[in-house]
Amino acid sequence: MYKAPVEEIAFTLKHVAGMGRAMEEGRLGDLGGDVVDAVLTEAGRFACDVMEPLAEIGDRQGAKLVDGKVVLPDGWEKLYRDWIAGGWNGLTAPEEFGGQGLPHMLNIATLEMWNSASMAFGLAPTLTMGAVEALFAHGSEDLKRRYLAKLVSGEWAGTMNLTEPHAGSDVGALRTRAERRDDGTYRLFGQKIFITWGDHEAAENIIHFVLARLPDAPAGTRGISLFLVPKFLVNDDGSLGARNDYFAHSLEHKLGIHGSPTCTMIYGDGKYGTEKGAVAWLVGEENKGLACMFTMMNNARLAVGIQGVAIAEAATQKAVAYAKERTQGRAPGTTSAGMSPIIEHPDIARMLLTMKALTQGSRAICYACAEAIDMSHRDPGRARYWQERAALLTPIAKSFSTDAGVDVASLGIQVHGGMGFIEETGAARLLRDARIAPIYEGTNGIQAIDLVTRKLTIAGGDHLRGFTHELREIADAVEKSNLDGFGETAARLYAAITDLEAASEWLLARQAEGRIAEALAGATSYQRLFGLVLTGCYLAKGGLADVADGEGKKRIALCRFAAENMLAETTALTDRIVAGASSLEAARIALA
Repeated sequence: MYKAPVEEIAFTLKHVAGMGRAMEEGRLGDLGGDVVDAVLTEAGRFACDVMEPLAEIGDRQGAKLVDGKVVLPDGWEKLYRDWIAGGWNGLTAPEEFGGQGLPHMLNIATLEMWNSASMAFGLAPTLTMGAVEALFAHGSEDLKRRYLAKLVSGEWAGTMNLTEPHAGSDVGALRTRAERRDDGTYRLFGQKIFITWGDHEAAENIIHFVLARLPDAPAGTRGISLFLVPKFLVNDDGSLGARNDYFAHSLEHKLGIHGSPTCTMIYGDGKYGTEKGAVAWLVGEENKGLACMFTMMNNARLAVGIQGVAIAEAATQKAVAYAKERTQGRAPGTTSAGMSPIIEHPDIARMLLTMKALTQGSRAICYACAEAIDMSHRDPGRARYWQERAALLTPIAKSFSTDAGVDVASLGIQVHGGMGFIEETGAARLLRDARIAPIYEGTNGIQAIDLVTRKLTIAGGDHLRGFTHELREIADAVEKSNLDGFGETAARLYAAITDLEAASEWLLARQAEGRIAEALAGATSYQRLFGLVLTGCYLAKGGLADVADGEGKKRIALCRFAAENMLAETTALTDRIVAGASSLEAARIALA
């Protein structure tokens, strides 16, 4: 059974991700550590006591389409209502619309717990929170007045509609069309697929944010507009009116996240209303919808990264608990009679420590990304610095953490042995759920392209160079600490950071020379290299924190394990980036 790691989450927020420093500097208003602890404790209680018991039911029953209505698993509609009653949906939302205005860091921490308890359920609030951000940033005053308060409370849910059958990740190829009307509204016609929580009865209304193209729009991504499309039209007094002309045509049968309804949506075929076409309102400006949608997508990318952390945490807890109870063979050096708990066998310990290191490293990366987002709004003197840091960390947080979620869930099955392959242990569900995260909200390959071509090159690479200098300062602190428990950590950190610097400069040079294909050939390897370096450095930062919680020696020991067992991979990754491009091009013949 999942137990929310409230103390570890609070530690990472305050001592690794920078929340403690931000509170001391007054960057977070009157927020104090006691409030942070109280919010995390209550979120952990809700996740463990209310949400987690329904996760297996959601996986087994799944969402269903019955007589044109999406039916959620038993107990899930009440779960949703209980969740919004707790005020969780508006944690970071603007206070003027009923939100609590708390830092993004704190919200990301609670999202981790929701997704550890049930990733399929955790997807619902993730999308609504993104809708709130997009509408607040780009919507007209009338749209904000009409929709924001209900979205903030969670009484109305939000979704994101991008993907179409023929387009996939190529948003510029979408065909959903929008037609202008004289009253300032639009009518939408088309099909969208893979729409997460696209329809259900848990919320009173569902507000879709839909990308579509106007008849006179330029080709490609320059001709995309963003529209708000409610399930039920909203009257001037705020009451719900007629059903809008769209519906969920079908639900996907998926590998995992079964409780989450993944819908094929049909807009404007005349099923509802007196006139064909889903009534829609423009968000932002015509033909500039992708920029508006990216507000929502960037929010979602970090939220998906935290799903990887969440699954990794749940899988690690489950594997550690099983390894302590399961006995088999006799561990080396054992003096007790009978079989040993498998946790005492070196290979099992290696897997479990790898799982813990990847989990805690990914958590720190995601929280650090959330810190950068917060500080870009709350530290005006360094706003540009924090904006660049958030931009650099977002693709790493999304990709490294979701890859880690899959790797850790897979290792969790391995620790369970044959029992891990059996559904009743729950280990298999975690791997099935985890596997979607490297795919949606921009595949991890797309994140790698973004990292290398757009984020690495920020300020001509100078922000990256400044970042590696900050990472070297962590390695310096480890070296100067003279703590025996760190072993060779400092030397391994220096070597890994040197690898990151070398790979970064090589990629920058290739792009400056116009040799983009060579740079992209190593993009995914670079992404992993960066994530591993950050994992080692952030674990070291946690080990260096002077906190009297009795966990210091454990943190240092885990940091040493990661440094001496995992960071050697950075050298191989650098070699793959630098030397692998030509062989990739030459090997294309093997694919013919």
